[in-house]
Amino acid sequence: MKALIKNLKGDKTIWAIVALLAIVSFLPVYSASSNLAYGASGSGNTLSFLIKHLAHVGIGFGIIYVIHKIPYNYFKAISILAIPVIVLLLLYTLLQGKTIGGANASRWIQIPFVGIGFQPSTLAFVVLMLYVSRYLAKIKDKEVTFKSSLWELWLPVFVIIGLILPANFSTAAIMFSMIIMLVFIGMYPIKYLSKIVLTGILFLALFIGAAKAFPGAFPNRVDTWVSRLDNFVSGSENEEEAYQIEKAKIAIATGGLHGVGPGKSVQRNFLPQSSSDFIYAIIIEEYGLVGGVTLIFLYLILFFRFVIAAIKARNFYGTLLITGLGFPIIFQAMINMAVAVELLPTTGQTLPLISSGGSSIWMTCLAIGIVLNVTKKEEEIKEEEREKIQREKALERLIQKEIEEEQERERLREAGIEVEEKDITDEEKIAVKALKDLNS
Repeated sequence: MKALIKNLKGDKTIWAIVALLAIVSFLPVYSASSNLAYGASGSGNTLSFLIKHLAHVGIGFGIIYVIHKIPYNYFKAISILAIPVIVLLLLYTLLQGKTIGGANASRWIQIPFVGIGFQPSTLAFVVLMLYVSRYLAKIKDKEVTFKSSLWELWLPVFVIIGLILPANFSTAAIMFSMIIMLVFIGMYPIKYLSKIVLTGILFLALFIGAAKAFPGAFPNRVDTWVSRLDNFVSGSENEEEAYQIEKAKIAIATGGLHGVGPGKSVQRNFLPQSSSDFIYAIIIEEYGLVGGVTLIFLYLILFFRFVIAAIKARNFYGTLLITGLGFPIIFQAMINMAVAVELLPTTGQTLPLISSGGSSIWMTCLAIGIVLNVTKKEEEIKEEEREKIQREKALERLIQKEIEEEQERERLREAGIEVEEKDITDEEKIAVKALKDLNS
C-alpha cells in the first residue's frame, strides 16, 4: 500500500479529497438504490447496485492513474484528433432513437459487446475544454483576428454544443458558460468575446422560439427542457417535476440537523433518480444538515486546491487545463445541490464523484486525472530544482575541502616540511582554481 501511495504523483490533497468523496458515495448510493432494486424493472437485489457502483469507481480511479502518468502536452494533439470523433458520436446519439431501460435515449449510446450505456456529451465536455485550452495557449501574446478565431475556435464549439443542445440543455448551457469563463481567463479579446456571447444568446432565443412555434418538430427532449424553463420562470410546475421537488423537500426537511441515520431514508423509495440526480436530498435526509454542509465543504476545499494548482502552474496551458477541467466539477456539484433545494429547475446533472452512473464518474475522473497530471509536472520541476541545488552545494563543499587541503599543504611547504602531493584530476584543478579566483 505504501508503494502504491508513493507512486501516486500530483497534488496529494486533491488525491485525498477525490478518494474521500468516492468512499463517502458508497453508503448513499447503496441506500438510494432500493428505488431501482424494488422498482418495476428491478430484481430486488440492492447489493448488485453497490457492486456496480464499486466497479464504476474502480474503473474511474484506474482512468485517473493512467491519465496522470501521460505527459499533458500530448493532450494538445489528442484534442484535435478527438473533435471529429466527438461530432460523429454526438450526431449518431442524436439520431439513433432507441431507449435504454425504458427511458429516452437521445443522450445515450450503447457500447458494443459490453452493453453499457454511455453519454457522449460528458466526453465531449472534456475534449472541448482540451481543445479550447490548446487554442488559447497557442495564441497567447499574439494578435488574433475575429475571423481566424471564428473558424479555428468557435466553429467546433458551436457545432458540438449545437448537437448537445436538443437532447441536453443543461449540459450545453454549462459547457457554453465554462468555455466563456475559460476564454476570458485565457485573455481572448473582450470585443470578440462579447460578440460570441450575444450570438449564443440570440441562437438560444431563436431555438426556443422555434420549439414553441412548432411543437413536436424537434426531438422530445427539446419540449421537455423548454417546458422546464417556462415552468420555473412562471413559478408553475408540471405534475412529475412537482412530485420530484416535493419529495426532495420532504427528504431535506426530515433530515433536520443530524439526519435519520445511514440507510434509514424513507423518501428514497418515492423520489425518482434518488441515487443520481437527487442523491443530495437523500444525503441530507440520512446525515442531516451536518452531512450536507460537510459535503459542500469538501467540494470547496477541492475548488481551493484547483485555484492554487492553477496559480502555481509553470505554463499557461497548464493553468488553462486546470481551470477548464477542474472548475466545472465544482460548478456542476453546486448546480446539483441547487436543484435539490429548488434554487434551479431540474437539470439532470449528477453530483460529481457521489452519484451513481458510469459516464459521469469516468469523465469526472478523466478530468481529475489531467488536473493531477499538471500538478505532477510542477512537482517534478520542483524536485529537479531541489536536486540541482543539492548537487551545487555538494560540489561547493568538495571544492572548499580541496581549497582547505591545498592551503594546508602550502603552509607545510613554507614551514619546510615535505608534503606528499595528492593526485587530483584536471577537472578538480580547474574547479579549485575557479573558486580561488572567485574568493579572491
